[in-house]
Amino acid sequence: MQPAATMLSLVVVLVGTWTLGRAQESISWEVQRYDGWYNNLLHHSHGSVGARLLRLLPANYADGVYQALQEPHVPNARQLSNAVAQGPSGLPSRRNTTVLAVFFGFHVLLDILETEKPGCPAEFLNIYIPSGDPVFDPAGTGHVVLPFQRVRWAAETGQSPNNPREQTNEVTGWLDGSSIYGSLHSWSDALRSFSGGQLASGSNRGLPRQTDGKVPMWKALDPSTGQGGPQGIYDLGSAWGNENPFLQAESIAWFRYHNQLAKALAQQHPAWSDEDLFQHTRKRVIATFQSIVLYEWLPTLLGTPVPEYQGYQQHLDPSLSPEFVAAAGQFLATMVPPGVYKRDTKCRFQNVSVSSGSFPAVRLCNSYWSRERPGLQQAEDVDNLLLGMSSQIAEREDNVVVEDLRDYWYGPLKYSRTDYVASWVQRGRDLGLPTYNQVRERFGLKPLQNWSNLASHLEPQVLQNVAALYANNTAALELLPGGMLEADGSLFSTIILDQFVRLRDSDRFWFENTKNGLFTEEEVREIRNTTFHSVLTAVTYAKSTDLQPHVFVWREGDPCPQPQQLTAQHLANCTPMMVLDYFAGSGAGFGIIIVVLCCLPLGTLFVAWVVAAFRKRDFKKLQRKQGTSVRREMSSEAIHALEWHGPKTDSSPVYIQLQADKVLKVLDSRGSVLRSINLKAHQRVEVILSNNKGNKALLLKSPKDYDLVLLFSEEAERSIFIGKLGDYLKESRFDLHLSEMKEQSLMKRAVTQEQRKQILETFFRHLFAQVLEIDRSDAGELSLESSQKAKEALTCELTRAEFAEALGLKDHSMFVDSMFSLADKDGNGYISFREFLDILVVFMKGSPEEKSKVMFRMYDIDENGFLSKEEFLRMLRSFIEISNNCLSREQAEQVTESMFRASGFQDRDELTWENFHYMLRDHDSELRLTQLCVKGVPEVFKQNLQNCVSFIKKKEPKGTISEENKDSNLDTVSHYTERKGQELRKRPGRKANQYQLHPYTEAQRKKYERNRVQQKIQEFKRFVENYRRHIVCVVLFSAITVGVFAERAYYYAFASPSTGIAQTTFVGIIISRGAAASISFMYSYILLTMCRNLITVLRETFLNHYIPFDAAVDFHRWIAMAALIFSVLHTAGHVVNVYIFSVTPLSVLSCLFSSVFTNDGSQLPQKYYWWFFQTIPGMTGVLLLVVLAVMYVFATHHFRRVSFQGFWITHHLYVLLYILVIIHGSYALIQQPRFYIYFIIPALIYSADKLYSLSRKKVEISVVKAELLPSGVTHLQFQRPQDFDYKSGQWVRIACVALGTTEYHPFTLTSAPHDDTLSLHIRAVGPWTTRLRELYSPENLGLLGTLPKLYLDGPFGEGHQEWNKFEVSVLVGGGIGVTPFASILKDLVFKSSINSKLLCKKIYFIWVTRTQRQFEWLTDIIREVEELDKNSLVSVHIYITQLAEKFDLRTTMLVQKIGVFSCGPPGMTKSVEQACRQMNKKDQTYFAHHYENF
Repeated sequence: MQPAATMLSLVVVLVGTWTLGRAQESISWEVQRYDGWYNNLLHHSHGSVGARLLRLLPANYADGVYQALQEPHVPNARQLSNAVAQGPSGLPSRRNTTVLAVFFGFHVLLDILETEKPGCPAEFLNIYIPSGDPVFDPAGTGHVVLPFQRVRWAAETGQSPNNPREQTNEVTGWLDGSSIYGSLHSWSDALRSFSGGQLASGSNRGLPRQTDGKVPMWKALDPSTGQGGPQGIYDLGSAWGNENPFLQAESIAWFRYHNQLAKALAQQHPAWSDEDLFQHTRKRVIATFQSIVLYEWLPTLLGTPVPEYQGYQQHLDPSLSPEFVAAAGQFLATMVPPGVYKRDTKCRFQNVSVSSGSFPAVRLCNSYWSRERPGLQQAEDVDNLLLGMSSQIAEREDNVVVEDLRDYWYGPLKYSRTDYVASWVQRGRDLGLPTYNQVRERFGLKPLQNWSNLASHLEPQVLQNVAALYANNTAALELLPGGMLEADGSLFSTIILDQFVRLRDSDRFWFENTKNGLFTEEEVREIRNTTFHSVLTAVTYAKSTDLQPHVFVWREGDPCPQPQQLTAQHLANCTPMMVLDYFAGSGAGFGIIIVVLCCLPLGTLFVAWVVAAFRKRDFKKLQRKQGTSVRREMSSEAIHALEWHGPKTDSSPVYIQLQADKVLKVLDSRGSVLRSINLKAHQRVEVILSNNKGNKALLLKSPKDYDLVLLFSEEAERSIFIGKLGDYLKESRFDLHLSEMKEQSLMKRAVTQEQRKQILETFFRHLFAQVLEIDRSDAGELSLESSQKAKEALTCELTRAEFAEALGLKDHSMFVDSMFSLADKDGNGYISFREFLDILVVFMKGSPEEKSKVMFRMYDIDENGFLSKEEFLRMLRSFIEISNNCLSREQAEQVTESMFRASGFQDRDELTWENFHYMLRDHDSELRLTQLCVKGVPEVFKQNLQNCVSFIKKKEPKGTISEENKDSNLDTVSHYTERKGQELRKRPGRKANQYQLHPYTEAQRKKYERNRVQQKIQEFKRFVENYRRHIVCVVLFSAITVGVFAERAYYYAFASPSTGIAQTTFVGIIISRGAAASISFMYSYILLTMCRNLITVLRETFLNHYIPFDAAVDFHRWIAMAALIFSVLHTAGHVVNVYIFSVTPLSVLSCLFSSVFTNDGSQLPQKYYWWFFQTIPGMTGVLLLVVLAVMYVFATHHFRRVSFQGFWITHHLYVLLYILVIIHGSYALIQQPRFYIYFIIPALIYSADKLYSLSRKKVEISVVKAELLPSGVTHLQFQRPQDFDYKSGQWVRIACVALGTTEYHPFTLTSAPHDDTLSLHIRAVGPWTTRLRELYSPENLGLLGTLPKLYLDGPFGEGHQEWNKFEVSVLVGGGIGVTPFASILKDLVFKSSINSKLLCKKIYFIWVTRTQRQFEWLTDIIREVEELDKNSLVSVHIYITQLAEKFDLRTTMLVQKIGVFSCGPPGMTKSVEQACRQMNKKDQTYFAHHYENF
């Protein structure tokens, strides 16, 4: 393997040399790599950048792997520093070593060693300062902790005791001039000028170029001023070259030396290229540097000669040892002075001026990473500093370290100062250094047996303190304190010498190795004769005689002796420690951003409110435009005002008209009559005016009706109305009584419509209690009414409109006119309690003869005792009108003649009562179903009352069953009754049900009356049965969501690769990453709920038994709300993260975000706003919050109804949402993108579904018929596209380009699948539907000349199409929500007519609507269904709820399961749902509810 490896290495080197190109035509040797690789052709990585340190002894870790020894197993680092290194400065070196040699040594270490950069993930061995420390804790708090971060290590180490942690060297381990040229090729290129082979200089050619960020120079903060940044930082070969001006001066000297040699070579070889010149110069400078280090500086420093060079040794490992790393730094540190002299060539030592005065030397502690460099701005200043260091004697080689290092070394992280010695003690523990005795034995030295043998030259107190810290155990003494306390420094000297000899002998490119082809023997001798004196005289303005020949030592007689040995007392004071607050000045801004983020929904709400206001305004304009023609017909005397309806009800705009027939009419903006107040019975009209709040309110008392309260915009308008009213009443000879009171009192006195309804409810309650003779104990709530309330109800009188409403008829119908006139005995225009009671007793308890006499009197208009044909015709038409049928007068006359002929009265023009009664009896079967629905019957009376009263039907004997209604399966039969909602009437032509069921039996009542716990259990069982699919899906989806949250949270908390992020922001990271995973899952799979075509197909498969496809929209909303919650959690987690990252030092952030941050020593983290607004994740995150706020606010029920276009537009921001989510996660700030894992499959499915819809949307559909129906309903009939298959109950989405928008709106098809065309019934309730109605109006169509076309998308399935899967289905429609059932009813009857096999045997169709006007357009559809329903499959029930009574389902069938389908406003579907749940409490028939809201 070795020969093969050698050959491969040679090939690599040759190829590398060849790629240098023709620019190196004069280079005949192998150019040494910058990164140290392939120096050793057998072990390629030896000495390279990133190589591991070489352990000479086993690692000394607490766990044997990586955990450093800490207290109490070893002494406190600061206490150890005080015991070992504290002492007076000012003692000169025993060997007269100069300060120049000391800082040259630090420069040499920069060339071969860089272990200062913190490791990742960030680990700390903090230095705990003893309480009362005079430098770091003068206040005696005991809480000062100096941070100390562990250095980098090889990631593959530290796994087991056999593979303990090993640190890495971040520069080359060779003496190859990397401190001059950099340890990477790119670094070297950044330092070059690429002209004449020189290194780039600044404006002053004697100084390097100031850094511009291209070279990763270390930029620690100036501890004395807190300054940072690139100012005063030069681009050098070593990142730490600018640590202090003295080290900087050494680097500048070599920078100058290279440029001088390059210049000389360029003059000698003008044909050489820049590359030739640079590489020749580099080779010579490196060789000179190697010679000076090994043969001039090292012997001087150690006081021992270096062994002669014996040639290159390939198998010798040059790697630096941790023991050398610690020993070399501490050995030099003891010789560092507190300050450094500056002098010129005349031996004049220069004072240094600072803010506190003038001092003889530059203070070391105030010069670390100095940006200002006082007195060091020019090239001559560097010369003077080099000359001063050559004359200054270093500190003695002992254990004492000056306070500039021990107390005022530049600090890590937010502390500006730290202890150099304590830091290196911790560094030794970080490196896992063996003990002092172990290292001595390794190098053949005698181990320490007795403390007195360690340092006999020291005071006994020093040894006693050290021994006490180690519990008098010499075996526990650590390497650094032991080596520092030695009298002769033998151990450190041995370690250092061993390392440099290994570096020399194992270096293939060593200048003395003649086999590498670098130099000839003559050139080698020339290099050996080049000293640092020669270098300095070449690069400074000093002459040879201005410096001693051996600049690393100053001897007696050498030029320019130092004035005195410097001490701290001679120099400026050190700047004390400062503690940086990374978050200083950021609190207010950070808080404002959080508040703004929290207020995003509020801001969006405001925008939505503005949009809604404009939409309402536009809608009102549209309504006013439509109602212009109506308002033009209004009397010019109409007065505009607002009608106040009650304290919790919005006021509505109205117009007041004073009619000539003594009637005051209240009209809406369209001119429709809201109410009429008859003034005929009023001789005195009472009006109350408000006398505060602008005098705008007016109360018009209506004693036998609810009062009219008007609010005018200003007092003047009210005065005008009062004037007109006074004139009007005067002309009608009525009295007007005016009074005043406060507006609040006025409104309290007013009888509102709601209060009137309560009075009427009590009226009817007492009325039926008397008619049916019900005991008070059975009268339910009747007994709870106060006497005052009852009295008020009994004295009230019904108006004509209230009387008609009680009968479920229109107030202008002929029947109401006739019956009201008959009941109003006193002729005052109102019906009293007694009058209503008299007429009700006859119809409910009277015999057939009595009923016929009453009807005879009702229609005997001229009261002559005879009923003419005209009067009989009137009666017949009123009966037909009750049935909501419509016959012309001619048809009614034909029916009348037919009835007269059948009874043998064809020759008579008038009928006596006997004739009339005989005729009714003959036509009993035909007229039996002409029934009147009496409204307002209390629930407690339902079992005693059949409130659909026949006028002529004979009363069945109690307990008997007619043959027609008899059924063998029933024990009890009663007529169908309603609860709360009231059945208006039966349709003509309907066949009587074969049987009608009693709501309860005794056995069922007992089960119903079980205790509440049993009811709740039964209700829960039925709920689970009805929603088991929903529950399973929600639980499954929730489990997956929680699972992905927990997986990511656990991963980042305990299982993620060691980046240190969990230790930095534990709570923030687990919340943000867990929530991010949940959001990714939910925002991806929410797309599936909108795949309408796919859902429509799948709901017809077996999957519909397991997945509730009908609940897709509800599931969509549920996922959206859950995703919103997790989005808020994600945001909250990142807010925590941003705060923590804003106070986390750069050395830690560079570990967490290595792709974003580079640790340059500055430690200053980015401000909070950088994270929010200057990063891709931050900016996209903020934009996502804005998009989410807009989408969610506009998707709320209120704003969706007010501005569907706003909802339509904002919900299409989902495209932007997903783009931002992808960008947000793709930046990989914390982890690699994972969103695609969840997103790809749902996105592909949704895209395919969307493309399928788009292929249909672009097909124009021709409208073949457009009809404007009452109640704002627009009927559209349009072509059925080819291959358009659908089922009854399904819906489509349509768009109309003629409206100027492409927004699609969903509507249920009212046509049946067998129809040739498609039809929709669209009620105008919003801007789009109103504009659509206007578009298809006859006037507009006359202008267009053609029916505008539509775009169609669908059909889509929903729960209503499940109607045919139940034996009995109950269809409950609310208002316009009846549309899906029109299609179902027609489909059912059609399939029945062709004998199609149907599971459904019975359908109960119930429609709940507020007024009769809302169902007039459905008359034809229902009539058609009833006419075709030959098998009595459909039972139609229409309810009106003018008394605001809730609908409650109380029908019980002898089947196991009933499907209940409802469509309408949420209030109605909730009521149906509650009714189903109430019925499901009972252990009998199960009601399965399917609903759709609009």
